[in-house]
Amino acid sequence: MKFEMTTDPPLRIGMLTPSSNTVVEPVVTDILASLPEVTAHAARLRVTEISLTNQSQSQFAMETMLTAGDLLADAQVGVMGWNGTSASWLGFDLDQRLCDAITTRFAVPATSAVLAINELLEIEGCQRIAMVTPYVDNIQARILSQYGDAGYECVAERHTGESVNYAFAEITSSEIEQLIREVATEGPDAIIIMCTNMRAAPLVNRLEEETGILIIDSLAAYVWKALRLGGIDTARIRGWGRLFSR
Repeated sequence: MKFEMTTDPPLRIGMLTPSSNTVVEPVVTDILASLPEVTAHAARLRVTEISLTNQSQSQFAMETMLTAGDLLADAQVGVMGWNGTSASWLGFDLDQRLCDAITTRFAVPATSAVLAINELLEIEGCQRIAMVTPYVDNIQARILSQYGDAGYECVAERHTGESVNYAFAEITSSEIEQLIREVATEGPDAIIIMCTNMRAAPLVNRLEEETGILIIDSLAAYVWKALRLGGIDTARIRGWGRLFSR
């Protein structure tokens, strides 16, 4: 299906996001500050815990997401998707199926944070990656296994062992910086921040300059892909990391 995008009226980027996420809306708004013709709009679905329990995994059911999308579609968004990272441990194919369902149901192009990350890794030819997350051990193991199966070598990882989604946003900037610096010592092709409720995006530009390593924040990756789907030149965004020059 081909899409003709317009910025008159402005491009509206739609984001499905966890109910307990306090980072997505303010940080995305800051990233888009230099693009007056683009606005971001969010719909929430209940997500409070990240674990491998059935209850936790059921939070990400397809119909739950599409029901939230029904409300978001009322804002006549031009792009829609999942600004969350559950597919990193539940399976990349889940996000692709979700995006296909969104496009079928709402007739708009769709993406997700995880699919955007994977596209950036492919564009950049990255094979050796480092992974930083706030998740518990078994979630982190699932993420690393998925990327390993996809052909990536994870040369370093750090995770903080938290399962309460709201608490991810309370990890301090200094703590995030330390985690990034620690994995950077292994010289990966890219460092991935896999969580849209960690306040990493504002740190990326400075830490890329410090380490010389591409840092892909999941929330920023979603914005990058949504803008591309909307026909917006991402290079107009400065100060939020190298990914926007792609």
